[in-house]
Amino acid sequence: MLYMSTATIWQTDSTSSADTERLGELLGKCLKPGEAIELVSDLGGGKTTLVRGLARGLGSRDIVASPTFVLNKIYRGRSGLKLYHYDFYRLSQPGVVADQLAEALDDPKAIVVIEWGRPVKDVLPAEHWLVRFEPVAADPDHRKITIQYPAARIGVVEVIKTNWQELSN
Repeated sequence: MLYMSTATIWQTDSTSSADTERLGELLGKCLKPGEAIELVSDLGGGKTTLVRGLARGLGSRDIVASPTFVLNKIYRGRSGLKLYHYDFYRLSQPGVVADQLAEALDDPKAIVVIEWGRPVKDVLPAEHWLVRFEPVAADPDHRKITIQYPAARIGVVEVIKTNWQELSN
């Protein structure tokens, strides 16, 4: 199993799907090609909602839907960017999909998002983003979101934090 060598953590809360989507949009506006994001939550935890915002932040007008049954979808963004969205919920072994994921990670115009990444842990780069969604028991729409990110991207997260706070006020 690969571990992020140097990572930093930011925690925030989302009280609605619209909040989660806005957070994704802020992140999408700051991502650069070559980055990978692993999303972790229970079913219905907000992963695809965040990806919807990521796609919008990358300038995509594509309709974002969960790729659970097709394993991956590609959304087109600004300046030729591609957002590869993988969902490995139904896989227990990576098989040929690990090769497809490795190709996407090597694409110089790609940002890769993985849901249910356990079967492909060995393919993910050590320096990737990890976004974890945890429900807050008192409110079914409330999520605690923990973002673990490469230390080299601290400036990006500071921008996201500032914009997130401005949206929340």
